[in-house]
Amino acid sequence: MTTSYFKKELKKLFPINRSITGKGFLDSIKILNSSSKIIKISKIASRKKVFDWRVPMVWNINDAYISYNGIRIVDFKKNNLHLVGYSKSVNKTLNFKNLKKKLITVKKIDYDAIPYATSYYKKDWGFCVSRKQFDKMSKFKRNFKVCIDSNFKKGNLFWGEALIKGQSKKTVIFSTYLCHPSMANNELSGPLVCNQLIKFLIKRKNYYSYRILFLPETIGAISYLAKNFNFLKKNLLCGFVISCVGDKGRFSKINSKYNSNFADKILNETFRSKKIKFNEYSYLDRGSDERQFCSPLINLPFCTITRSKFETYKEYHTSKDDINFVSTKSLNQSVNFLKNLIKKIELSIIPISNIKCEPMLSKRNLYPSNRACSKQSYVKKSKEILDFFSYCDGTNNLNQLSKITKLTIHKTKKIFCILKENKIIKVY
Repeated sequence: MTTSYFKKELKKLFPINRSITGKGFLDSIKILNSSSKIIKISKIASRKKVFDWRVPMVWNINDAYISYNGIRIVDFKKNNLHLVGYSKSVNKTLNFKNLKKKLITVKKIDYDAIPYATSYYKKDWGFCVSRKQFDKMSKFKRNFKVCIDSNFKKGNLFWGEALIKGQSKKTVIFSTYLCHPSMANNELSGPLVCNQLIKFLIKRKNYYSYRILFLPETIGAISYLAKNFNFLKKNLLCGFVISCVGDKGRFSKINSKYNSNFADKILNETFRSKKIKFNEYSYLDRGSDERQFCSPLINLPFCTITRSKFETYKEYHTSKDDINFVSTKSLNQSVNFLKNLIKKIELSIIPISNIKCEPMLSKRNLYPSNRACSKQSYVKKSKEILDFFSYCDGTNNLNQLSKITKLTIHKTKKIFCILKENKIIKVY
């Protein structure tokens, strides 16, 4: 079922021309939301100041091409990577000497690979071409017709957020970005995997609350933090940026600045418990929205989960990062790993006693008033409760309590709920 979901959604989402603003981003959110219906869309106005940044104007692109002798030789409508994102309107005729100043190509990848580039915050224009196209164009010296039909308007920057409430306001975030055009691993693997987590979480009884974010990279994270920082500072347990999780590379982790927050620890523990070998990168090798969530004066407990880290595989930010580059097997593995991470997080609850000495269970109908007449099973249940309570000193999570008391995880969770409902314990 999940495999067919990935194939179907990739075909829908891959052709869409996405950017940090505009119709492509909203259309993509709507497709992702068609199954769960719980992704809420938030917005922030163009030119609004968010910390040290301003939200950009909305960019709309209708058409863009380079033609020679009336024939389009570079065509945005055939591949949306051809146009530098946020290019301004152009209508002119150039010789190759002047045109090549506006052409972006790369030599270190396949001869026919088209690179990806943007100019979000500087009014400029350009085209991305393969080395094959560049070499072919260089043979013609003049009379290149260049046309870009675009405009900038006041509007809004949007993001999507799915909230799955748990028993606690303490929150776990999975954040991914959805603002690049047609690239499968870099752009779509994170949102598709996170969308599967929504389906998983809404079917569970969760202790923690979960927020799944679909952001325009960088400016979206900054805008989200500007609006929600006070809440997150008070309530965030941990967060994870999810990116490039559809290729066949081994799992990778980008540490937080000091590799010491709760997100770092629980992720490392999950890798170890599942005996998964993973690549570990310093925060100095950061590159996605961990830059914002871990920045000075923000310092939220975040780290990043990838397979092949962005910028480390040759297909990155090129047309070679297509549907064939990602593997449904790898996408499923990423979903299953994140499900295991959630299960591990749910067992990371650390209960601590609310009272000194043993609680009086009988006044709460948790202990037989006449032990001599009671059923053996009732006495056993009471002892299990007290065994659990004895180790509620703020040093053991539910998983550790299960091992210490030799109770099943199911029974451990049940006792935790009983004691919490009776206000005998609280969460540390």
